[in-house]
Amino acid sequence: MNLSRRTFIASAALAPIACGVPLAYQRGTPVAQPTPTPIVRAPQVGQEWTYIKRDTFNGKALDVITEKVVSLGSSVVIDRSDEGGARLPSEIQGPWGIVQTDTSWPRVISFKPPIPLWPQELTSSWSKQFTAKYSVSGYSDGAFAWQEYMSAHGWEQITVPAGTFLTLRYQNLINYDSDDANKVNCIRKETIWFAPSIGRWVARESSGSYRIQGQIGAEILEGSYQWQLTSYK
Repeated sequence: MNLSRRTFIASAALAPIACGVPLAYQRGTPVAQPTPTPIVRAPQVGQEWTYIKRDTFNGKALDVITEKVVSLGSSVVIDRSDEGGARLPSEIQGPWGIVQTDTSWPRVISFKPPIPLWPQELTSSWSKQFTAKYSVSGYSDGAFAWQEYMSAHGWEQITVPAGTFLTLRYQNLINYDSDDANKVNCIRKETIWFAPSIGRWVARESSGSYRIQGQIGAEILEGSYQWQLTSYK
């Protein structure tokens, strides 16, 4: 990656993700770096998290998603189901905190090599860039470039339906090559509030954009979503 592109990723990651009305941008209350640094809860079979997913632009509740640890070993398998109980694709980590198969985007994608799900050091100043290839589930023949800049932005107390949590807020800025050759300048942005005490994030916002190859005009916005934790165990 050339210097100008690297500089763009590093600077753009500092900007907040835009949110549409009526949903407001989620905010926590800044707190000092906790001492000692919190330890991330280790995975155990039966751990479970339930989230409500909303459309940021119109505030509509889209689904209630339950995620549950069902298998431990060389990888951690997290089964997922929707509000009606229908099974969704599983998330796969290996080791804990390193995602192999990611379900947080419109299509399930797998990474080679796997990449971190949260900052590898739980400090406000941590940042790192990751480069990987991804493939879309069901289309394993293709492998596409994925460049992700992850940066922590401070510890916060944030309140969601499941309660109030001590979290490390961090952002991801992703520049990727689409499997659709007509889409260029593909960008995804996320703000995530990660709670070490439950080994999972409690709030999340994401958005994306791209341009059409050969066309002059404004960028095209993809879906913008907000998740909040409603329960866990």
